[in-house]
Amino acid sequence: MSVKPRWAIPFKLAAMTIASFLARHRRVLVLCAATLALHYAAIDWVGGSLRAQTHRPSALAPSLMTAQLRLALPKRVAMPPAPEVQPLAAAPKPIARPKPTAREPVVAPVSADTGAATAQAAADAASVVAAAGDIALSAPAAAGGEQAGAAQAQTGTPPPAVAQGETPAAAVPQAAPRQGMRRYKVNLPPSAVFEMSVDRVDADGTKWTGAATMTWHTDGSRYRASVEAGISLLITRINLLVLRSEGEIDDYGIAPLTATEKRARRPETATHFNRDTGTISFSASERSFPLLVGAQDKATVPFQLGGIGRADVNQFGSDIDIQVGEEKEATVFRFQLVGEEEIETKMGKLVTWHLSRPPKPGTYSSTLDIWLAPGMNWYPVQIRNTEASGALTTQTVSTMKMTDK
Repeated sequence: MSVKPRWAIPFKLAAMTIASFLARHRRVLVLCAATLALHYAAIDWVGGSLRAQTHRPSALAPSLMTAQLRLALPKRVAMPPAPEVQPLAAAPKPIARPKPTAREPVVAPVSADTGAATAQAAADAASVVAAAGDIALSAPAAAGGEQAGAAQAQTGTPPPAVAQGETPAAAVPQAAPRQGMRRYKVNLPPSAVFEMSVDRVDADGTKWTGAATMTWHTDGSRYRASVEAGISLLITRINLLVLRSEGEIDDYGIAPLTATEKRARRPETATHFNRDTGTISFSASERSFPLLVGAQDKATVPFQLGGIGRADVNQFGSDIDIQVGEEKEATVFRFQLVGEEEIETKMGKLVTWHLSRPPKPGTYSSTLDIWLAPGMNWYPVQIRNTEASGALTTQTVSTMKMTDK
């Protein structure tokens, strides 16, 4: 008969105690185990459902995500006055050249014996008349050459060579070289369509409401931009202003080629940015202006400003000078940063940077204000024009959708 060691007795008692406890509380343990299993199954089912919803493809088009960014305003830097742009000289009118009058030589009656001498004298007289005609033709040509030489002296270019016996053509104004302007970094925003509400208050207090559609599309090398604004009448809308612009994207940002403007009860006008000759011309005027680098039209200015802010916000620390071609003029707009502002829209409150172009005496008398949204690709979300009479027109974004078309 073996004797168990003393240290084994406590373990035997502990085992008997655990067995007795399990026997008395078996139902409770089974219930707890079942509860844990059910909880685990429920959590696993909910997690699977959430994962399925997260990866489920949506049939809706992607919408623009709004982020309310608050960026530090750049330090203000003083700038010299904006440059003045003078129209180019018109082409001189061709000089009228008088036609030489042929004069018949007067021949005295001679006898038959002197017929040969008379014929020789007539031939000599005809030669003199022809020579006089040549001199009459060359005189206005020389005068035209002197005027062309004066024009060439002003432009600093040598006169074209003229072959002997040829008549110089009418002088054509030489295109001015693209003048230097401050070059800005530009990162243009992606394509989008904006629906905007229009509120106007006339100088006499009359109020108008309407709507506008602003589109911006670019593929990185070319662009299209348009604005259609009008007033709402019952179930329709009458367009009062239609702006369209097409062109390219270059190292200076937007590079318009053609811009058109159509106002109610007025014919459509076109502005041409002739990059081969370095000029801006108009369908409504015979004048032309030198094409400065970074030049824009009225439809593209807000997006060019947005591209400047999107590339580097510190560029707004100094005034932004942009040449703008419109209808009959091509002037330099100077925009200044007013500050950060929150504006009320149908999309909620938006944090914006307010830029303003104050009136310029002798050039334009209205104030143009543009609000850019840094958290929304620096899109222009509000535009306001204050006329010299006090009339006020404000366009504020209602909806915004990024597109690929």
